[in-house]
Amino acid sequence: MPRPARPAPALAEGDTPVTRLAGVGPAVAAKLAERGIHTLQDLWFLLPLRYEDRTRLTPIRELRPGRPLQTEGRVRHVERQFRGRPVLKVTLADEDGALLHLRFFHFRGPQVQAFQPGRRVRVFGEVRPGLGGWEIVHPSYRLLEEQDPGELGDRLDPVYPQVEGLGPGSMARLVRLALAALPQAERLEQLPLALWRELALPDLREALLTVHHPPADADIAALLAGTHPAQQRLAFEELLAHALSLRRQRIALREHGAFALPPAPSAVDALRRALPFALTAAQQRVLAEVEADLGKPQPMLRLVQGDVGSGKTVVAALAAMQAVAAGRQVALMAPTELLAEQHLQNFQRWLEPLGIRVAWLAGKVTGKARRETLAAIAEGAAQVVVGTHALMQGGVVFGALGLVIVDEQHRFGVHQRLALRDKGLEGERVPHQLVMTATPIPRTLAMTAYADLDLSVIDELPPGRTPVTTVAVAAERRPELVERVRKACAEGRQAYWVCPLIEESEEIEAQAAQTTFEQLSEALPELRIALLHGRMKPTEKQETMRRFKAGELQLLVATTVIEVGVDVPKASLMVIENAERLGLAQLHQLRGRVGRGRAASSCVLLYQPPLGAIARERLEVMRRSNDGFVIAEKDLELRGPGELLGTRQTGLAVFRIADLARDAAWLPQVQAVAERLLAGSPDIAEAIIARWVGSAARYASA
Repeated sequence: MPRPARPAPALAEGDTPVTRLAGVGPAVAAKLAERGIHTLQDLWFLLPLRYEDRTRLTPIRELRPGRPLQTEGRVRHVERQFRGRPVLKVTLADEDGALLHLRFFHFRGPQVQAFQPGRRVRVFGEVRPGLGGWEIVHPSYRLLEEQDPGELGDRLDPVYPQVEGLGPGSMARLVRLALAALPQAERLEQLPLALWRELALPDLREALLTVHHPPADADIAALLAGTHPAQQRLAFEELLAHALSLRRQRIALREHGAFALPPAPSAVDALRRALPFALTAAQQRVLAEVEADLGKPQPMLRLVQGDVGSGKTVVAALAAMQAVAAGRQVALMAPTELLAEQHLQNFQRWLEPLGIRVAWLAGKVTGKARRETLAAIAEGAAQVVVGTHALMQGGVVFGALGLVIVDEQHRFGVHQRLALRDKGLEGERVPHQLVMTATPIPRTLAMTAYADLDLSVIDELPPGRTPVTTVAVAAERRPELVERVRKACAEGRQAYWVCPLIEESEEIEAQAAQTTFEQLSEALPELRIALLHGRMKPTEKQETMRRFKAGELQLLVATTVIEVGVDVPKASLMVIENAERLGLAQLHQLRGRVGRGRAASSCVLLYQPPLGAIARERLEVMRRSNDGFVIAEKDLELRGPGELLGTRQTGLAVFRIADLARDAAWLPQVQAVAERLLAGSPDIAEAIIARWVGSAARYASA
């Protein structure tokens, strides 16, 4: 791509403050500012949430439920009801005698008086079946005079995101005023027009005008699906802005140095020989990638992802050996004490026999023990430190931190990871970073959300792991499951029974863990049963999990807190209550708690019928596949990237128009254009980032 000419300096029109628009005084400007709207450009890119079609009238008898329509009739009957909640019911009839009922729950006296019998009324809203035929609840409406031709609009009406204190009409008016100041295409563009012609997409000016005010003949289905060429033009540039932002931040971080941690074959091989198992080919491949990164004088930024049980922790321990052999400390941070304690036990079992001191730091480490641990960390005597968020606290000082390992990294905010990284800041040098996740991330999502990280995938399970058989069962067959649990435990196996809530809720029809525990204890008096949930004290949770792992308990009734619990090889049956309420990623994580031994294992998804279409599809995916990456791709399709990743504070969840599942086909071209811009036109890259990402660009430097 030829280097584009530098665009005109910062768009004067776009930088104009909103206070220059008619009707925007200090009070309105303050409301807009709360929504992040300060300039005309902010209004240009405040894209509609949806569209309303007021370009046509639909006769009442042709109305159909499910989507908003516009129709017209005369008032036939007006009725006010005051039994319980006040209701105003207005019946309209058209020339053919077809009836439509309007229902208002919030109304005033003058409004009632305006609906005089015989008066023409034009209404817009979503039709639904009611007791007396079609009805619309709280429609928008317009009273027409007899001579009023009631001209129809020639474009679809946009509906914008709500701004507190400003009505929909006011927002639409402000956007119209801002669009009147749009520069011509060549001044608005920041990339060459030839690029958009090559991609068969409209220029930015045309795209914005079309998206804000689509013509009446626009492809409504494409607009609603986000696949209209005008929307795709904007989606491409937004994806490009986020890719540029991540890559720019990565380049900035790479400008820091790091202590090179040379390969230490003798130390690493000593640990490998001590392990009771051999590494899989996938583990060996990823370990080689990590070892090569650690040996460089630039900070490693590597994400290791692998399915539940794929062996990420072993790779992390071997990386830690390389760092310790080079005289540097290692910090491993996990989001929960349960998960951090499992890492602690593994690292102590593997590393301490080799003479490496592993320290533990969490919120419950207090008093003398905490003071001694902090001193050992500061002196460098604690070579590996495992902990929770407590590792980031101000009183924690490392003597020579060389490697930071973050598990389930998507549960940490960027500032938290930066705080831990900065514990090892020495001059211009920062520690190497290895981040891990057991949530398989689709390639399309990783290319965008983790463009600042090198990606390694452990795509092979250790030998001996048996696939888990998954079935979906309706709730009325619950008694059969109770008997199945009884039989499994009688054969010396263990079982989980997972519930999404701790206490009964009138709002959500889900079995609470407490209630289920009591019911199962009564139905299975011969079994040793315990309850585990997030409101228990850490010591109680730890003791319950210890007893379950030791085989002292046969059945564990728990909330989803066991999603990242300890390994229990004899646990071979998992029942998940109200499975239809959980996402695919969480269901897959829970299922990964069984099948960790050699016994054939099962996961039963207990659901409450009737199932919605998405819930049915979700359970079917779980039934068909044990492959975490297949499941992750489907989860991305069903739920979208923001929910799939959780809160990553990257701006990812606030894409204005791009959709990673829908727009994945653009990503290779987005990445190619981003690389060329950063190499040859950094000023243009900066302008595109400022337009779409703005201050949110801070996120990728962790």
